[in-house]
Amino acid sequence: MKYELNIDVSPVYELLDSFMLYVTKKWTSNLDIGTDWIRDVDGRFTPAQLAALKQAAEWPFEDYDVLYAWAYSRGEASKVLQFLAELESLSLEDCLRRTEPFFHQFTAEECARIKNGYTPLLRIWYEHYFRHVEHTLLPLLIEDASEKKMLESKMDMVPLIEYASGGIVIEDIPGLKTIVLLPTVHNRPINTYCFFKNLMLVQYPVDVPSDNEEEPPTVLLRLTQALSDPTRLRLLRFVANEPKTLWEMQSELSLSREMLMHHLLSLRVAGLLRVHLRGEGTERYSIRPDGASELQMFLESYIRI
Repeated sequence: MKYELNIDVSPVYELLDSFMLYVTKKWTSNLDIGTDWIRDVDGRFTPAQLAALKQAAEWPFEDYDVLYAWAYSRGEASKVLQFLAELESLSLEDCLRRTEPFFHQFTAEECARIKNGYTPLLRIWYEHYFRHVEHTLLPLLIEDASEKKMLESKMDMVPLIEYASGGIVIEDIPGLKTIVLLPTVHNRPINTYCFFKNLMLVQYPVDVPSDNEEEPPTVLLRLTQALSDPTRLRLLRFVANEPKTLWEMQSELSLSREMLMHHLLSLRVAGLLRVHLRGEGTERYSIRPDGASELQMFLESYIRI
């Protein structure tokens, strides 16, 4: 099991992250930015722009895999406006040529639909929202990526990925050649991953300094909330000795898949679970031992004992 590891940082990824979260409303109740962020951002757009953005919520979620592939293959287009201008000027033939290396099946019709549908909406998103926050986010992303690059010489790759992502464990994945770590702020505290032909993108949350030291830190609140549910405690005990599949957890805990995924997400965002990956759709879950020690550390730090 030997992969090439890249640590990539670009405002283009953060543009896509924020756009996806706003349009799809995915995970927002579990994110640090919360659902209030959606309502706050709504006020930045005209009714016509809001209607156009909300229409995109009906489009396939898999479209974002293509957008992230374009972001990864952006070449010299390191700035958001360069990236958008490049997409706008790209011919359909060149667009398809750029996309095909990432997917086993991808058509010219899909390429045209995604390029023509999302590019103008991303420009609206940039003009009315992202350009106003980009300058505060980019230094955090750059600093964190630099830290992870320094750790490359001190840690093996798999432990580094687990440390950076807060629980993603890469196992032997057939055909995989390259893993790319991407720092993100809007997605905090969720880690996400996306599989392509021989490439995997792993997005991990960046720590953001607290504004008020008198308030309990968000990470401590996530931990205590996750552990306040008896079902989640039983789930942690079940996965403590070895990784378990979704089916095994459903059978043991007599939960619907929807309810199990709800509990798993709560435990993941609290940093209490590891996700073991052997390919797309092969997730197994185990307890993350560092999570328990972090609970004690953050609790003692906050109450000052």
